[in-house]
Amino acid sequence: MKGATTKEDIIKICKEKNVSFLRLWFTDILGQVKSFSITMNELETALEQGMGFDGSSITGYQSIEESDMIAMPDLSTFALVPWRPQDKPVARMICDVLTPDRKPYVGDPRYVLKRALKRASDMGYDHFYLGPELEFFYFKDDKGTEVLDKGGYFDLTSLDVASDLRRDTVNALEAMDVRIEYSHHEVGPSQHEIDMRYDDALKMADNVITYRVVVKEIAMQHGVYATFMPKPIFGVNGSGMHSHQSLFKGKDNAFFDKNDPEGLSDDAKRYIAGLLKHAREMSAVFAQTNNSYKRLVPGYEAPVYIAWSRRNRSALIRVPMYNPGKEAATRAELRCPDPACNPYLTFAAMLHCGLDGIEKKYDFTDPIEQNLYDLSAEERKEMGIEELPSNLGEAIEITAGSEIIRKALGDHVFEHFIRLKRQEWEDYRIQVTPYELETYLSIL
Repeated sequence: MKGATTKEDIIKICKEKNVSFLRLWFTDILGQVKSFSITMNELETALEQGMGFDGSSITGYQSIEESDMIAMPDLSTFALVPWRPQDKPVARMICDVLTPDRKPYVGDPRYVLKRALKRASDMGYDHFYLGPELEFFYFKDDKGTEVLDKGGYFDLTSLDVASDLRRDTVNALEAMDVRIEYSHHEVGPSQHEIDMRYDDALKMADNVITYRVVVKEIAMQHGVYATFMPKPIFGVNGSGMHSHQSLFKGKDNAFFDKNDPEGLSDDAKRYIAGLLKHAREMSAVFAQTNNSYKRLVPGYEAPVYIAWSRRNRSALIRVPMYNPGKEAATRAELRCPDPACNPYLTFAAMLHCGLDGIEKKYDFTDPIEQNLYDLSAEERKEMGIEELPSNLGEAIEITAGSEIIRKALGDHVFEHFIRLKRQEWEDYRIQVTPYELETYLSIL
């Protein structure tokens, strides 16, 4: 909330607004928001010392014999919750998770991103800017996929019946200090996108989890259901989280070089090379569900081929064309992440992979401007173009052998994440699906 930068500011606002509860937010290892509420009687204690909680039941956290945790509110994340009653409003703050001796907890995804940002700072970068584009679907309820409209990309007609939902969602996000650039109907029926203005990585990761909560809450107020499931409808484009990213030194974009014909610095080229080199290794992080790989198939705008391009959206990374006077906008857009990921872990993994490219001076390949979907497998192989993993099982085993992802996540998060995802894949692998029954039962 603008103006709330100190403990005294927050206490004053809570008294003036007659705030009734403060919700403390953090995420588990998979990016699900966890929360508990305190009354105003505990406000000063929470702001000064944090609030203790049992971490043994939080996915990816500690075992029961080492379960004491402290949720320490980040003062910069204070905001009033706009969908709660305004006569006795509720506030929220996002927390860092600490151990009882008040050290950062290694299992806290927010701390994973902070460690990545520390590495960037040590290498001379003051800002890691991100602009993720989260897509989502509105359905009648959470029991099925009955759409609300049959509109298409950028439709401004009666087909887009969810414009009021998007308007109310944008207003709620801005009330929580999330800056919005624009919103629109997406390609699929009942599919939508609200784009946040780029920001520093930690602030943006906080914004992503706020965004997902707000979208769902406002949908519920309107009597419908919003989902960030990557591929809820067969035969329809899935929902992505295209992630625009750049590094700055002070006010200067480290990705821009006026002497380069394409405006790209050596740092930008090597950063992009790092993302491409390690894309398969971080796939299980930015596409962490079994359903994610139903989206990552050719033909539905989801990139699966590991290459970069200026104009070609079938490539994994798009580098928007340089416009004179827009040097600050020079950036790389990684198009494969989906909105079901844990943003703290995903942004940390992307940053570490890019920084490895810079630090180790990875070779930068030429762009691929032709439609990669039109090439045969043999042609792509001749060009040296690899693909992302085709399922979570393949992805998690590639990640399990990755030194850079272990470094990015830290041993605790890495090992818990691998264990959880292997179990998720095994649970999925042994299912007998309706497709199998329809296809095989009557003939075998």
